[in-house]
Amino acid sequence: MTDILVVFKKNFESVHDKSLETVKKVLSSIQEEKDIRIDIKAREQVGRADFIGRDLVIVLGGDGTLTSISHNIDANTPVMGVNSHPRDQDPEGSYGFYMDCDIDTFEKDIEVALNGNAIINDIPRLQAVIDTTSGNRYTTDPAMNDLLIANTHQYAPSKYHLRRGSDKCKQQSSGLLFSTWLGQGAWLSHTVDSKTIERLRNRFKQGDWSNHYLFVARDIPHEQRIDDPWSWVDWTSESTILTSDMHRGYVVPDGWDEVHFNRGATITVNTEAPRLCILTFRKTLAEKLEEIIKQ
Repeated sequence: MTDILVVFKKNFESVHDKSLETVKKVLSSIQEEKDIRIDIKAREQVGRADFIGRDLVIVLGGDGTLTSISHNIDANTPVMGVNSHPRDQDPEGSYGFYMDCDIDTFEKDIEVALNGNAIINDIPRLQAVIDTTSGNRYTTDPAMNDLLIANTHQYAPSKYHLRRGSDKCKQQSSGLLFSTWLGQGAWLSHTVDSKTIERLRNRFKQGDWSNHYLFVARDIPHEQRIDDPWSWVDWTSESTILTSDMHRGYVVPDGWDEVHFNRGATITVNTEAPRLCILTFRKTLAEKLEEIIKQ
């Protein structure tokens, strides 16, 4: 038996309701021919236990729907993203970078997925490990796109000691942003100028994106950009370690749950989080990103 979980976006807009009805109808038809078990739940109603032991997770919505529940999904569970409101059909819709399927292609794509012929994208995820001054350790949820580390009071500077390999410095900024290669379009591209992004991309080598990440310290003084360029913007596979000099700060993975820390805490960011298996049907996610970059 193939055990399938469908997670859908529930916001009472008719376009999403219609998409859900189409998915239900297609799956019901397949269920008459194949030995499959299907659970269907709204994004707001799922928990970690709902994802355990699944053979396939279908996420119906947009990228936000996927990132909001992706931390519940382990590395061995294939994820099929279905865009319930594509932007190419409605300017108000979702771009859905990770959602390679839509309602028009769902019937064909689900057959490909169940037959084991979909493209498997093994993508890295970011994590932050927080060591407190009292000896406790916390690991944030894995992030598909990005991690933000900043002062909880956004009007105050983020102060910290930064270390990567043998390089060390003390600086302050408006926050540190870490991004996966595939997640760069989510926030990073709106944080630094296009020339800086292009300079980082020129350092990219085939296969690097599997264990590297992009890093930028937002709004630091210009002299520090020259003196310690690695501490301003970088493309690296090394862990970034910072010790907080803020009264209170937080780590925010993928713009969702906040994990707070106090002064003296040490935060280590790397790509050692459990990876995520996303299915696509026409192109790899890396190929889709390259097309966007060239536009």
